[in-house]
Amino acid sequence: MPISPYAGKHVSEWSDITDTLISNHTIKPDEIVKTVLKSWNDIFNSKIGSFLIGKEIEPNPQIMSFLLHELVAHYLSLKHLGIYKVGTGKSEKDIHCITDNSLSIEIKGSSHPNQIFANRSYAQPQSGKGQKDKNGYYIAINFEKFKDVKPNLPKILMIRFGYLEHTDWIAQGAATGQQARLSTNVYNYKLKKIYPKKVLATEPSNS
Repeated sequence: MPISPYAGKHVSEWSDITDTLISNHTIKPDEIVKTVLKSWNDIFNSKIGSFLIGKEIEPNPQIMSFLLHELVAHYLSLKHLGIYKVGTGKSEKDIHCITDNSLSIEIKGSSHPNQIFANRSYAQPQSGKGQKDKNGYYIAINFEKFKDVKPNLPKILMIRFGYLEHTDWIAQGAATGQQARLSTNVYNYKLKKIYPKKVLATEPSNS
């Protein structure tokens, strides 16, 4: 297993490490944002049978996340033919890098305003050959629910890009709990917000 880029580093150093990891990736944040927003809009230009999504049909958050997940992976793979493809095998992440697996990306979508979740298995190290590596790049997307914004269509609330490891995921303590969450430090320093962009306050005019 590759050495963690954060190994031996204090939390105060995580942000700079994450910035370097993002800058070294072949898919840039602006391209990710553009692709996610296009994919989200395309969902509402789609039909299931004869019925428009968002008009006659309002899929639940799990289905919306699945549709978004698939479209983002397909669009980015099409734009980088021969370098990326949609992951299909058990060992492949959602966006699989053919030329360098360390650049493969996992996608997580959630209707929570600012958190993402995973199966509790993400909190465990890779169990063996042929299994998906739990460490690496992630695109995290938060979106609105239909029921919360009626009569308007739901929107993308936040897009983040960063690098997570299995040790970042905190599994539910209950034996029946199947979910894993992330700590505040991970959200602050390992997942960088790339949408919406922070608007800098303008200097007050002297006139």
